[in-house]
Order: sequence, then structure tokens, then C-alpha cells
Amino acid sequence: MPGERIPLHIFEPRYRELIGECLDNLTEFGLIYRQGVALSPVGTRARVDQVLERFPDGRFNVVVAGTTRFRLIEETAGRSFITARVGELDDIADPPSDEEIADCLAAFAGTQVGADLPDLDGAPQGLAFAVVAAAGLPNEVKQELLEMLSERDRVVRLTEALTGPAGAEIRDREIERRASGNGKVDLL
Repeated sequence: MPGERIPLHIFEPRYRELIGECLDNLTEFGLIYRQGVALSPVGTRARVDQVLERFPDGRFNVVVAGTTRFRLIEETAGRSFITARVGELDDIADPPSDEEIADCLAAFAGTQVGADLPDLDGAPQGLAFAVVAAAGLPNEVKQELLEMLSERDRVVRLTEALTGPAGAEIRDREIERRASGNGKVDLL
């Protein structure tokens, strides 16, 4: 997702080639969700934000950061990794109301089991993407939100997801994670 940072262990030769080129040329690459055999129509550009470790055999441990969305035009061939022609994807002007924002933030806070909430003010890609990046939603929900062209629609759908089964799953994972540490779980 735009704004999301994820650690990756790059071990397959084709992806070692891709990440090596991105590092050498300071370029971005695309991340796109595969649904069965088909690629999703919308993906996220990403850049290597940090190289944590380079191994002698060519593997990498890196942190990548999502930047902007793109739409898939067509797959291309000729490289060891998937390549494609892509186009820009812009939102329509449809901001969420203050109430919709407050509902979304409250729903997100409800999944975090008393944990300190990340600072989401000034999120460059919008509130919805910032919450999604921090929340740990299922990939199918993330893809649905990625494809939406309205920040208002994303905020409303995200609130529904966080107050529904996906939010309950996030909350359960957070309780399990915290209980496996020192056993203290606040605000049950």
C-alpha cells in the first residue's frame, strides 16, 4: 500500500536481479497482487528504503516502502521477472467528512488493544492508506481499498472492515502477540 513499509528477504534469482537493478539505478518497482492466475488491475510502486543485509550468495534483506498506485495496462515479456506497461491512477476529489474520519480512527483504535497508535497526521497518501499500512488487514481487503478512486469511499469501507470480521481478526492477533510477551493485555 502507498506509505506502507515492509521487510523482504529477496532470495529468488529473478528478484535478486530486480532489486539489484533498482539499487543500482535508484528506480522503483511494482508490487501487484495475484488473484489466482490473473494479476490485479491496480498495484503499488515501491522503492528499496533500506538494505538491511547483503549476503555473499546475492540474497538481500531489505525494507521496501510503497509510494504511489498504478493501473496495469498490459503484461510484457523478456525479463526473468514479471514486467508490464502501467499507467497513472488518480483519485477523484471526494474527501471524507470529519465524522467519517473520526469513525475510522475509532475503529482502528478498537483493533489495537490499548497499544500506542501510530501518528497518522499528515499522511501523504491519505488517512485510509496510512491506517491500512498500520492495521494488518487481509490482502483481499487491502486490494479492494487500493483500487478505490475516492478517499471517502476508502475511509468508509475501511471503517466497515475494521468493525467487522477483519477487525476482529486483527484484534485477536494483537491480543495473542501481546499475551505471548509479558502477558499484559489492556482494554479488553
